[in-house]
Amino acid sequence: MALSVFKFQFANNQVYRNYVTALKVNADKIIDLEQIPFMPIEFFKTHILISDPTNENQEARIKRQETSDKKQEVRSKNQESRDKSQSAVFTSSGSIQSKHYVSDISIYEKSYRKGFELFYGNIEDYCVLALLPSYLDREGSSLIYMAEDLINKSKHSASGFYLNNYDELILKLKELEFQNQKIILLGVTYALLDLIEIQKFQLKHTIIMETGGMKGKRTEMVREELHAVLCEGFGVNEIHSEYGMTELLSQAYSTEKGVFNCPPWMKVLIRDTNDPFSFLPHNKTGGINVIDLANINSCSFIATQDLGKSFSDMSFEVLGRFDNSDIRGCNLLIG
Repeated sequence: MALSVFKFQFANNQVYRNYVTALKVNADKIIDLEQIPFMPIEFFKTHILISDPTNENQEARIKRQETSDKKQEVRSKNQESRDKSQSAVFTSSGSIQSKHYVSDISIYEKSYRKGFELFYGNIEDYCVLALLPSYLDREGSSLIYMAEDLINKSKHSASGFYLNNYDELILKLKELEFQNQKIILLGVTYALLDLIEIQKFQLKHTIIMETGGMKGKRTEMVREELHAVLCEGFGVNEIHSEYGMTELLSQAYSTEKGVFNCPPWMKVLIRDTNDPFSFLPHNKTGGINVIDLANINSCSFIATQDLGKSFSDMSFEVLGRFDNSDIRGCNLLIG
């Protein structure tokens, strides 16, 4: 399927086709995943990546998408039903933003809903508490879009965004724990640390899921140290993590020890840091390349600025970021 998507995007994504051609790669001779050129993630900052078989004028397409995006915000504020065929533009944090033009938002919704179900089961079994103040402070966050939808799908009256309402969140956690309610607390890292400085917990029914990132609020920590602090503060044995970004429409999840697993339509390959067009065997540290087939209408083959290693069971670990990359939400420094 990935090879079919490559052929589709080579034919219909002008920027990606120009990139592949510039590398002097013969698209007709690609028969293996490791032969597919992975586009540097920085292209989302400098180019418009749309795979469009209609060959619609890009400027017209963007204006139409931005207009649709504004309408989407109005609908969201009014709590109206979303138009499943609408488009959206997701933007990253950082001084120079990435822009991911999503032609069909229903593909993103299907990806994160099915991905969550594969790892955690029925969303209606959970109360979803979101502690994502930095993301709510700006527009265009794909994480906020996902969190809002999961909150609504959970159908629990206490599900919601808690911003900086730490006292209310503490009371709600205690109340839900007493009721033996399954909970997911999805939080940006610095906010979770702020919470346990106010209150220590002994949680039995709550999954703590950190999205990474200090957002300049605190000194960065290596994962082992961070998770040890969070485990102690929340009284849990493991910290879960979500690996996602503006440029991807799928998420990998870690349920223990910082080891991530992908849904079936997402795959991680590790590239050689000295030769970006070759790949490393398992257990070797290199750059993380991601195949995300949910990116069908943009680019599914992304060379990220993250460092990591893969394992024989197809899981992977994120070890840090390249030194020259921007500080962004999923940043974890190398120890």
